[in-house]
Amino acid sequence: MSHDDSTTGQQYLFDEARKDPAGQLPPKVTRLRWKLGQKAKADPKFRFYALYDRIYRIDVLEAAFWIVAAHDGAPGTDGVTIDQIVRAEDGPAALTAELHQELKTGSYLPQPVKRVEIPKANGKMRPLGIPSVRDRVVQTAALLVLEPIFEADFRDCSFGFRRGRSAHEAVAAIQANLRAGLTEVYDADLKGYFDSIPHDKLMEGLKQRIADGAVLRLIRLWLTAPVKEQGKPLTRPTAGTPQGGVISPLLANSFLHWFDRKFLSALGPGNWAKARLVRYADDFVVMAKHMTPRIVGFIEDTIEGRLGLVLNREKTKIVKLSEVGDSLDFLGYTFRRERSLRWKGTYFRVEASTKALDRMRDALREATGPDRCFLPVPTLIQQVTRRVRGWLSYFRFGHPDRVKRKVVQFTEDRVIRHLRRRSQRPYRPPKGTSIYDHIRSLGLRFP
Repeated sequence: MSHDDSTTGQQYLFDEARKDPAGQLPPKVTRLRWKLGQKAKADPKFRFYALYDRIYRIDVLEAAFWIVAAHDGAPGTDGVTIDQIVRAEDGPAALTAELHQELKTGSYLPQPVKRVEIPKANGKMRPLGIPSVRDRVVQTAALLVLEPIFEADFRDCSFGFRRGRSAHEAVAAIQANLRAGLTEVYDADLKGYFDSIPHDKLMEGLKQRIADGAVLRLIRLWLTAPVKEQGKPLTRPTAGTPQGGVISPLLANSFLHWFDRKFLSALGPGNWAKARLVRYADDFVVMAKHMTPRIVGFIEDTIEGRLGLVLNREKTKIVKLSEVGDSLDFLGYTFRRERSLRWKGTYFRVEASTKALDRMRDALREATGPDRCFLPVPTLIQQVTRRVRGWLSYFRFGHPDRVKRKVVQFTEDRVIRHLRRRSQRPYRPPKGTSIYDHIRSLGLRFP
């Protein structure tokens, strides 16, 4: 999948959601995570053999439930919603007690995953797996226990789906590498990464840190849980970890961690070529002063030969940013060498990509189209303002002013056009007030 298709527009939302949405974790759970992380850092070769009973601890399951509840989300194949659980007799306590008993006795089995199709930026559809609420709670409990262990191993070149790290840091790393003269870039595109991770290789990697057979069995149950798609019979996956599962980002990161590790080892180009790797989940670039066949061979042999993944050869390319006009798109941003209008020479411009800008315009056209005339004006303006502010917040890095002016002007013009379309009578602002000042007074303001 391409950088724009897989993660653009989601980083900001994901980074915000990872900030403990349920508030501070209970002290005992925080203490447990701290101890696991400290042990993992102190002994990089230690294999944890007593984790399962931590996952089914009542306080861990309760914390997991409220994190799942804060994220809300659609119900799974059983149709049970967060609201139904909260309103039920005994509420979440009954669910966590039930899960505790099932996990403790080994009778827990995940329910089939509901598969839906969501549109991608390129017009195609992406499969999304939605586990039931009860399964999301157990996966979150496992995440609370396993995350600090693997976080101790993950390298600084990895930015995606990690607590305390963000897409902006990945963008800043690329900018710093360009300024350091690493202007030749291997721009990789993995074909269907989340759906193609080999289960056997993934499990072998997890065993480097997890010796607890019950935890490994639990993870394999999630990987092979039946998938239910409307109008089709149940299927059981033989590869991949479904996008939509709470545990999937951690598993996906843990697998590509082995690429990071080998790249930065004494035998990797991070050492002998002084190349640098920037990875956000399955999107990554390798940057060097000269992208030699040896570096390319290392990347492709490791990704395809060692890890068993597939590079999309049509989209994977080498970009040379040594020339004015050459550009790299990554995480929705464009990196481009431009001539300076203020001094002699060139600089690296960083701003929202043309694709990201076009998608935002399309979203605004939909949000202000004829079928939105049923909305009260204050509600529509509130929705549009929230959407645009979120977009501008994500694309605030680098050189945002030029793109911001375009987006703000386009937004104002769309809202004005919408107001004039709502009635057969001409829409007029209060006397003595321009239409632009009027819509700003209604709340369409951008800092």
